[in-house]
Amino acid sequence: MKKTLLIIAATLVFAALAGAQPKSLGGRIGNYGVDVSYENYVFGGPHFLEFELGLDDGFSTNAFHVDGIYNFMIAQPDWTPSGSWGFYCGPGASVAVWENAAEENVVYVGVLGNVGLEYTFDFPLSLSVDFRPRLMFGDGKVRDNGPFTMGIGVRYAF
Repeated sequence: MKKTLLIIAATLVFAALAGAQPKSLGGRIGNYGVDVSYENYVFGGPHFLEFELGLDDGFSTNAFHVDGIYNFMIAQPDWTPSGSWGFYCGPGASVAVWENAAEENVVYVGVLGNVGLEYTFDFPLSLSVDFRPRLMFGDGKVRDNGPFTMGIGVRYAF
């Protein structure tokens, strides 16, 4: 009984801590397509997890990806009297589905990196620009439409 109560208490504490962390939801447009983006800061610190679900090649419904990135906030310069700036970078993983030359859907798995700059206004809006090197493997080859993506993001912080 004590173990059950301890597990329940630990679950409630972790849920409360997770709920108290700053979050943001928005979108990102890059050369792989359009993404829905979610960020969650880790343990109240400057580092954050970023998850994205995107449609690739424009708004194609037969090509999509899911990315997960752990971003480290490496600098927060004080360039303006209001708002805040941040430089971040981090490693991540990606899973994607694309059509191959025979028009068959192929699952690609890969790794990616992220280097970005963001500006958060005094109100709950954040703008970012980032660069993501990406290596995707599937169908016995490396994805051949370019390993680098640039993107612009807009997120609402809540």
